[in-house]
Amino acid sequence: MNFMKGWNCIVSALLPGSNPQFMQLVQRLVLKYIRTKFKLLSSISKRKAAEKAFVLFCTPQHRNKKPLPPVFEKAEHLLFSFKGYTIRGYRWNHDPQTKKRAQILHGFESSVVNFDGLIKPLVKKGYEVIAFDAPAHGRSTGRMINVLTYKEMILYVYKNFGPVNSYVAHSFGGLSLALSLEEIDHDAATRVVLVAPAVETKTAIDNFFHLLQLDAGVRKEFDQLIMNIEGKPAQWYSINRAADHIAATVLFVQDRDDHMTPMKDVAPIQKKNLLNFRFVITEGLGHRRIYRDAMVSKEVIEFL
Repeated sequence: MNFMKGWNCIVSALLPGSNPQFMQLVQRLVLKYIRTKFKLLSSISKRKAAEKAFVLFCTPQHRNKKPLPPVFEKAEHLLFSFKGYTIRGYRWNHDPQTKKRAQILHGFESSVVNFDGLIKPLVKKGYEVIAFDAPAHGRSTGRMINVLTYKEMILYVYKNFGPVNSYVAHSFGGLSLALSLEEIDHDAATRVVLVAPAVETKTAIDNFFHLLQLDAGVRKEFDQLIMNIEGKPAQWYSINRAADHIAATVLFVQDRDDHMTPMKDVAPIQKKNLLNFRFVITEGLGHRRIYRDAMVSKEVIEFL
């Protein structure tokens, strides 16, 4: 059963120039097809359905390889091997002695090339800036990724291209960074910007299961697959949990209209009243426009 082929049809329907009504029709038909395939497979084996679902959950369906913005043409191009992946990235203002080194971390199905609007002012401000496409993203190789792989890449970059004392992380990159900071020596002088971060892995899984209409039996096996990786449940992969172990000074930027990483997940962190966390709440920007917004960018640069 080729779930990936069917799922990729959704992405193909989203190509520029497609008729919007046709796009919606294709999405509905393909989604119905995939749901039917999973329903059939789960009737045969909940375990097999969960394994297929996990692969799909960890597989980006879109790879951003748009032309490099002008600021990237001026960068030093970097490359390293990591866990069988070839990781590609960029560096500006390289200075081994610098005390101002910032790293850009993109989200799921994104790329660091989307962050030129933040990179340019950071370079102008005198930062050494480093930015790598995560495995299975952008110009890096690979087909699958999970939060542990992204976290381990961040740790590798810190060790081999750091130390890093400032971060800007969006979405999936924000969760991966939060887990990384539990293993990186840092203090209040470390500056961290979390822009619409993926706060709770459980929420992402809930949304995924709702979309595909997978049943409780498959979810039980899916959760067990996650537990088998490191002996931790999906709930452990949480910024709310990790926040208690983050000593950095954090700017947390979140939009009220973000349905991918919702405010309901952010609220428990706010209620902790952590002295090192400052929240900026916007409206009408959603999940992706937020890091391109001029006022948000200004706030981020001033914070760093």
